[in-house]
Amino acid sequence: MEVRGPVIWMFLMCIGHIIVSHNNDFVEAKSFSKSEDLEIEKRLKSINKPAVKIIKTIDGERYRCVDFFKQPAFDHPSMKNHTYHYKMRPIWKGIRERKTNNTGFGYLWENGVGCPIGTVPIQRVTKDDLLRLDSFVDNHKPRGSWNTTTFNLNNPFHPDQHHYAVARTKDIGRRFHGATMGLCITAPKVKPTQFSNSRLHIQMGRDFLQAGLTVNPVLYKDKQPRTFVYTSANGKSCYNSNCNVGMIAIRHDLTLGLALQPVSTRGSRPSYYTKIGLVKDRKSGNWLLRMGGNYEPINIGLWPGHRFQQGFGDFVEWGGEVYSAYLPSPQMGYGYFPIQDKSYDAYIQHISILDRNYNIDRNVDYLEDFSDNNRGYQVIDTRDPRHSGGHIIFYGGPGNI
Repeated sequence: MEVRGPVIWMFLMCIGHIIVSHNNDFVEAKSFSKSEDLEIEKRLKSINKPAVKIIKTIDGERYRCVDFFKQPAFDHPSMKNHTYHYKMRPIWKGIRERKTNNTGFGYLWENGVGCPIGTVPIQRVTKDDLLRLDSFVDNHKPRGSWNTTTFNLNNPFHPDQHHYAVARTKDIGRRFHGATMGLCITAPKVKPTQFSNSRLHIQMGRDFLQAGLTVNPVLYKDKQPRTFVYTSANGKSCYNSNCNVGMIAIRHDLTLGLALQPVSTRGSRPSYYTKIGLVKDRKSGNWLLRMGGNYEPINIGLWPGHRFQQGFGDFVEWGGEVYSAYLPSPQMGYGYFPIQDKSYDAYIQHISILDRNYNIDRNVDYLEDFSDNNRGYQVIDTRDPRHSGGHIIFYGGPGNI
């Protein structure tokens, strides 16, 4: 796999110190006591469950095949309840009965199959991975656009370097049980301490879910567009399946974090996209992650509904979010302002809402455009019939603010 632009991180471990500087794309100095080191090792142990097998993607990336019931999400206190495990049995039954030669995504793996039946692929997290993510504390975490501010309240001398170009539901008291989109695959340019996300965000009180694509060297150690989800529930948060409030993976042949190919090129046809949805299952109450390409999306993960403080979404938004630490902000989409042309714009098409009665609304005629800084990023949402793709959102920008 070709990695464009190496991740510029240097860890000098000496007497418990990491010597780094934000201004040079590094993280600031921090020392660790023995108790902190033990806590880090404890977190690593909770994430990196024993592997039944190690497999590689066709790009040579290594994944651990972990027993379905030994994922980090099953360490959540609520999962100790055996009656909940009973509710998981239909999913478990489907995993056990799926034939290895009937996989839909075996072509992603060197072995042509993926993990053994009854296990799920999860990428190993290293100590350096945790330290990179921890070094930015809350600043580097994804957010929604509703409570953004142009200034960092904790440090008024530096701006809050989260920026948005989104279409979002208006504050008119609606409730939502899910949302979907078809997302154009782009590869915006970022520096090592930055990220550029194209995502769907569902806000549930103080909790939220995000799903989409990210170029995020801090998370993935390269600058390729990769799939991600982000969970924030009851004051705890993490990417993908990397903590006990994270997503429960349910497929043996598909996982989050895979680099997506091919990537769309500005000015060329066709553009490539993937379908993504976050939908609450009416019967079980679980929130489901659905993904797919040109075919019908499939379920690849879930969150038990009781993880969240409320069982419905208050707000939904589609579009781009970027973050930069002490540097001019990165590109979003293709790095150009939208001109309402699918050959030249990053876009999200076929958006839909699952309303409070579980009816599908494809019009979604109660949105507002929002960009916190039009000098860097812009957004246009339209249902103009000239554009194929139903209700479509064009977004992007060069950043540099």
